[in-house]
Amino acid sequence: MKKFLAALMLLASATVMAEPQLGNEFNQTAKTIKTDTPAKIEVLEIFWYGCPHCYHLEPILEPWVKKLPADVYFKRVPGVPRPDWAPAAKAFYALEALGLTNKLHTQLFDAIHKARTLNPTVDAPLIDWISQKGGLDRKKVEEAFNSFSTNNNVVKAMNTFRDSGATGVPALIIDGRYITSSSMAGGNQAVLKVADYLIENVRREKTGGTAK
Repeated sequence: MKKFLAALMLLASATVMAEPQLGNEFNQTAKTIKTDTPAKIEVLEIFWYGCPHCYHLEPILEPWVKKLPADVYFKRVPGVPRPDWAPAAKAFYALEALGLTNKLHTQLFDAIHKARTLNPTVDAPLIDWISQKGGLDRKKVEEAFNSFSTNNNVVKAMNTFRDSGATGVPALIIDGRYITSSSMAGGNQAVLKVADYLIENVRREKTGGTAK
């Protein structure tokens, strides 16, 4: 029995220590995605406000982002694999344009998933909500929603989703070349560990070292 338990402990230890594998916990993106800051390592989250999995990832993602090293840059891009996801993407870019992202990003998630008072697939309720919570004239919010910049960003988001090879959200893209997700990695905590592993590998490549 003691030998059996020791073998189990050894197996468990090996499992914990096992490195993420290409084709399992992460993969290469379908196409290389151009990053905003080539001098840094970009971590890009593809998400959708209507996604419960994205909502549950958010509380552990935020503190992880705050602890990222200075050579790592984090950004979000809304996933738009189909037309009914576009209103929430427009809401994201409207918040950015109006300077309300820090104030309302989490609140918007809560309104959809906790209070369940908001439909993320229709423009009008989202415009009304941002106007109310942001203390802004509805016309100003509507203009931000339907601006050329917002519509252009939504098209770019659609292309990013396609080029990443993502099959769902949330997904994390590292350096425009690697993709992982909670489902691939085995959970929300696990996906951040895979992201840490990929960040470290990319850092080695950028500094002339050898990736694992």
